[in-house]
Amino acid sequence: MAAAFTVLLGLASAAWSEPVRKSGYAIGAETCGSGDLAFPRIQLDMKGGFCAGLVASEDDHLKFPRSIIQVPGHDLFVVADMGGWGHTDGRLLLLDPRAPAGKRFKELLTAIEYPFGLVIGPDKKLYASSAETIFRVDPLADNPRGTVETIIRHLPGRRITLPDGTKLDESAHPLKQFVFDKNGRLFVNIGSHSDDCITPAPINRPCAATEGADAMAAIWLFTPPAGGIFPALKPNDPNPAHQVYARGLRNSMALALHPSFPDTGYAFLQGENGRDLPDIFKPNEEINAIEPGKHYGWPYCYDLSTPSPEFKAVLQSGPYKALCTGNALYKAPLSLMPPHGAPLAMLYYHGAKFPELEGKLVVGLHGYRPTGSRVLIYDVDDHGFPKPSPAPVRYHVSCAAEATRSFQTDTGEVAAAPFEQLIAGWHRVNGTRPQGAPVGMTVAEDGAIWLVEDKNQTVIRIDRAAGEAPQPLPCDMRSQAQIDQLAAFVARDAQNRDRLTTLRKGLVEKHCVGCHSDFGLKAGQSDADKDGAVLRFMLSQDGWIYPGDPDSGKLRTRLRGLGAEKLMPPGGENLARTEPGYARLLDTADLLVARMVPGARMRIKSGSPQRKFFSKTNQECGEIPAANVVVVTQRSAVDKPGFSRFFRPADPYLNGECTDDDGYYIRQESLVPVQ
Repeated sequence: MAAAFTVLLGLASAAWSEPVRKSGYAIGAETCGSGDLAFPRIQLDMKGGFCAGLVASEDDHLKFPRSIIQVPGHDLFVVADMGGWGHTDGRLLLLDPRAPAGKRFKELLTAIEYPFGLVIGPDKKLYASSAETIFRVDPLADNPRGTVETIIRHLPGRRITLPDGTKLDESAHPLKQFVFDKNGRLFVNIGSHSDDCITPAPINRPCAATEGADAMAAIWLFTPPAGGIFPALKPNDPNPAHQVYARGLRNSMALALHPSFPDTGYAFLQGENGRDLPDIFKPNEEINAIEPGKHYGWPYCYDLSTPSPEFKAVLQSGPYKALCTGNALYKAPLSLMPPHGAPLAMLYYHGAKFPELEGKLVVGLHGYRPTGSRVLIYDVDDHGFPKPSPAPVRYHVSCAAEATRSFQTDTGEVAAAPFEQLIAGWHRVNGTRPQGAPVGMTVAEDGAIWLVEDKNQTVIRIDRAAGEAPQPLPCDMRSQAQIDQLAAFVARDAQNRDRLTTLRKGLVEKHCVGCHSDFGLKAGQSDADKDGAVLRFMLSQDGWIYPGDPDSGKLRTRLRGLGAEKLMPPGGENLARTEPGYARLLDTADLLVARMVPGARMRIKSGSPQRKFFSKTNQECGEIPAANVVVVTQRSAVDKPGFSRFFRPADPYLNGECTDDDGYYIRQESLVPVQ
């Protein structure tokens, strides 16, 4: 380490000999942007001529940012931060990117239920959404809450009653995305109440939630009065009338209107988040060309025109007879997108900074699977529609043995609109960057692209960069040797072998296959082979398992619905009370992880925010936050007096400079027994 160094984030003149870490990114001296809009450059695999700067991070107290928009005529932005999936955690924040790092945000509104959409309306005012409302607010007022005017309320939120009288405490997709057309009409996403609307067989009636004048899985249209501006609702005013503009759309978080829409022939596009299926490459996501009165398939059809087998009876008679293949009501997707990519943002680029992008469609894929975590660019025709090419059309799969795949349905390879990647697969690279999950995007008045990324609590600005694109960073998942070592530990422990079998049968095969992939399970495997395949699959996933510390891994947080990420599997909130033994299964998962590595579980002592750990040769390897757990293999290390040797830590705390070939070491006084 140099004798002295300075860390001045946001200044191009900063100089240091070692990177600092912000929200999982290794930040060095290089910046992206210029002047007072030069931000620390983060390493992403990007299209040549572009770079990404880190404007804000978890150090700025961001929690779960979901969208961003510029305040017209000002160098300020509003960010919707949901805070998590708590029902009053949401905030609207005012971002001043030119303020000192750590002081860039001001709270505008708090205690909002699921804030998501942010739009500048036809009156140039800021509009935002909660789970049940659309409202406008003046973000520059001394008292922003005093300026709030609700224009739409009583939208279907998290607690809903279906048309058949069924009451739900939690709707699957309560977030409200919305767009205005040039005439001031308002289009609102009303997401579906579930993944697939499947009820106990036999299913012989249409999905109740998608029917009638208040259909979910739909886009609702609200038309303003003369003048094109919605009035503020007074306490006793009725909600403005709406019509179901289009239906059969599971979750329309990505909506884009061509600037000339609704003139005849111009595009209204939707990015569809499809249902989950057992195959990681099925179904494909969709770009739909929205037309009034059309049905786009959910839950009866997926991909281009594949009928959902669960709804066979519904598709044999009535209004949905042959819906997917021979019914004028159905409109097939304009193009397929990478499966399980989860498009959460879509916009047409208009700006001076990137003339090569002018008029093109930019789409963010939030999904955490190898087909997600990226930003796409589509060429479009003069009316704003992406231009399909004949099959085969291939797309990139991150960190996979087969680096690309073609778009396919049950009938084989199909035509699709090809795309470039502005940001390619945003996978984790240890010591350099975390996995990314882009959500909201906006184009600033100077033409820069801003986006928020909720997985790591960041705001990122994309600017021009000189030179060719650097070589993509290597994938950095747990090595095969490490997976083999951990699998051997489990195989030698009879209790953990039994726990693994219990988890495989009661959790993975029963509830999880299909949400991520087949977990390596194949026909003809023995029980032991199945157990090994499931364990190796889980160990190969980013952040699922940190041996010895179940509290740190996603296997625990997702199964138990902890933190900002949603509970898995879908509908899992009911399993503990409806399925005998399910709660014990979750405890079994914790025990498997906690006892995976032989040794003594020790907790990082409270006090200093973080504790440094070292290699045997005294090289600094990283810092572990207080209260985290490690597995100590030598309480008094024989080759390093005063230190304890421990098994590799949770990966985010490595700085990338060390390997564990010689073990990791931490001062003995930094550890206390796990109670």
